[in-house]
Amino acid sequence: MKNLPHVSAFKVLLNSKRILRNPLPFHYENFEKLGDTFRISIPGEGEVLFSRDPELIKQVLQKKHRYYSKSKLQTKDLAKYIGYGLLTSEGEHWRTHRRMVQPAFHVKKLKGLFGIMRNAIVDELKRIEPNSQQNVFALMGDLAFQVVAKSLFSSNDIREPMSRLQQITEENQKMLIREMRQPYFKWWFKASGEIKKHLKMSQIGRDILNDLIEERLTSGQEGQDLLDMLLKATYEDGSRMPRRQLIDEVLILFTAGHETTANALAFTLYFISKDEELQAKLFAEINTLENENYTLEDLGKLSLTMSCIKEAMRLYPPVYFIDRVATHENEINGLLMKKGTLVLLSIFELHRHPEFWNKATEYIPDRFMKMNMKEASNYYYPFGAGPRMCVGNAFANYEMVMVIMEIIKKFKISTKMTSVEINPMISLKPKEVTLSFVAR
Repeated sequence: MKNLPHVSAFKVLLNSKRILRNPLPFHYENFEKLGDTFRISIPGEGEVLFSRDPELIKQVLQKKHRYYSKSKLQTKDLAKYIGYGLLTSEGEHWRTHRRMVQPAFHVKKLKGLFGIMRNAIVDELKRIEPNSQQNVFALMGDLAFQVVAKSLFSSNDIREPMSRLQQITEENQKMLIREMRQPYFKWWFKASGEIKKHLKMSQIGRDILNDLIEERLTSGQEGQDLLDMLLKATYEDGSRMPRRQLIDEVLILFTAGHETTANALAFTLYFISKDEELQAKLFAEINTLENENYTLEDLGKLSLTMSCIKEAMRLYPPVYFIDRVATHENEINGLLMKKGTLVLLSIFELHRHPEFWNKATEYIPDRFMKMNMKEASNYYYPFGAGPRMCVGNAFANYEMVMVIMEIIKKFKISTKMTSVEINPMISLKPKEVTLSFVAR
């Protein structure tokens, strides 16, 4: 480990302002200068291993995943705002609840949610006025949040409380980013009452969800939605999930489930809007579906639509880095990983690595039409990998295909933007994506 190239704490402090705004250019410079794996000293945190090496990433996430756990960035810092659900828990607690939650996202269950998802998407897209300009990033954020909300609480009129919950999750994320990128100021965040203020906001969000769950239980009705599935999930002894744990899991589904999807959709629509020929091909593909009453299986026929989404997620992966901590000493390709080693895996850099991607920084959806996906899985991690792979990846894929489909069959889209300014938070966001919509 000591033989690896090193970035000093002094250099980190020297670049602290630009790292706070956007750390990706700083990471890129170091990868280009030092190679695919290097050490970096972070004030207040100690030494961290950064890597975009595909073999190291595969070993950490898949082949040797038992030797690694999530870091305190998620299991402690993020968990204090959104609880101990699938995203933030570890060990037996995680394994138990993964087994309980995963069946809710099986394809058979998604078929039951299909109508709810589609109706939520169609309703949200009614906000697009023909011959208008709109920031689709904001629109996709609202849409994805409502899709998750309706899939969880199908029988409730929940727009108002969900708007408040969405605001709370966004404000708490901004606070967490400050804690992560300025660990040397954590004493001040505590002393000034900033963390306490955001923890109170988090409790308000939990109270909102608790009220909705209580309303469902007292009604005695079954919603045939995700909440219904979670309420019926049982431990091995036949007992149900405690209320606190149920709220944790629901909060995780909102936080992780809407944001990554919204980001991917906004980037995908940006790229599609810049290519009239690609739009024409998409429109032709969508029209191959025989009628308006398409099914979940029909969405699988839209290979170009899916490829457009995959390529956008290659260039702008919503989960742009993955953190792990070595729980046991182990070796990866001659590199001794001591217990306690903090590893940051740069999915953003791996997805743009010129050694593994032809014309790596260009948007070329066709590459996924021709690519052997088994081989690509060595360099492509849009939903993570291994046992901790996103439980809702199928849900997200079907949702994104439906959104692109519903927009393209109704509108021609264009943009005057020549590039997208990114905003790396917990997930990789665009700052704004302004498109023009012309009715077909």
